[in-house]
Amino acid sequence: MTEFPPESACVLRLSAIGDCCHTVPLIRTLQHAWPNTEITWVIGKIERQLMEGIDGVTFITCDKALSHRAALDVRRKLARRRFDILLNIHASMRANLVSLGIRARRRLGFDKARARDGQWLFTNERVSAAREHVMDGMLRFGLHLGIAEPQIRWDIPIPKSAQEFAGGLNSDGVPTCIISPCSSQRKGNFRNWSIKNYVAVAESLHSRYGTHIVLTGSSSSIERFYAAQIAAATTFPVTNMVGKTSLKQLLAAIGRADLLICPDSGPAHLATAVGTPVVGLYAASNPDRTGPYLSRHLVVNEYPRALYREYGKSVDELRWGTRIRDPEAMSLIQVDRVLEKAALVLGGRNADSAQATSFQDSKASF
Repeated sequence: MTEFPPESACVLRLSAIGDCCHTVPLIRTLQHAWPNTEITWVIGKIERQLMEGIDGVTFITCDKALSHRAALDVRRKLARRRFDILLNIHASMRANLVSLGIRARRRLGFDKARARDGQWLFTNERVSAAREHVMDGMLRFGLHLGIAEPQIRWDIPIPKSAQEFAGGLNSDGVPTCIISPCSSQRKGNFRNWSIKNYVAVAESLHSRYGTHIVLTGSSSSIERFYAAQIAAATTFPVTNMVGKTSLKQLLAAIGRADLLICPDSGPAHLATAVGTPVVGLYAASNPDRTGPYLSRHLVVNEYPRALYREYGKSVDELRWGTRIRDPEAMSLIQVDRVLEKAALVLGGRNADSAQATSFQDSKASF
């Protein structure tokens, strides 16, 4: 039986950016409850670039570029280590294989309702599931270990160079809205809103509030195309940072912004980590499961309508997290709805402004 608090704990979460952001509050929860426990995080190579420098955590990189040799590489790196507890919060076959190289007495994983790829075969304790946000599901690992008070904080370090990079975004006092227009490109993943709609939102925000519009994203061809088309179609200059930022620089830039508008994607969770409000655009996935954790009141949620249109059933009648495969699902999101949500943050002249103001006040504590 493991003594408490344990001397060591290993957290296994390899990717992606959003899910790694969800992992940080679990780690902060462990640190708060067990201040003397050595915590190791086995993480993906790209994701480590974002999380590097988090206090009290030793990172072990799993380089997915090594393919089938990635698990052997992790085993080699941890050959001299034995942990009291492994928290495997990544349900995938790749993570299952990596977990075989992590020696631990207690091996926690998801129960069968959430574990994919037979994860329960690689663990000896299962954490109960619920129809809840992904981050709440991760925090259940702490509850399973007897930690009753979760710590909803991130404190991801941002180096001075990244802060300086982002320092000029809102230095003139004009509100800044970052638009990160694209989600990651995978087969059957239709989360991107139309270029025309993004242009309409940008034009309206600039006209109403004088908002400075900044475009961000990776260097993928679709994101570069989106950015170029949006910049060309607006009647005022926008700042195009697509493909020009490191993850730390992107985090710093989002932290300087007054608002982020994006679909279901990693930047929504980066914004949550630095306290920036997010107008999330959700139709192809359920924001109650994967939405920006602190901005769910700002989400434009057409997921229930899209779900019924595709399956003829409600959210409660289908598996939690059922995804929409209709390429036209995002067209259900109307420009006016997005502008209404943005006004809660940028307008401050309506009955809901107190909610937006309280969010901005909380931002100062991050």
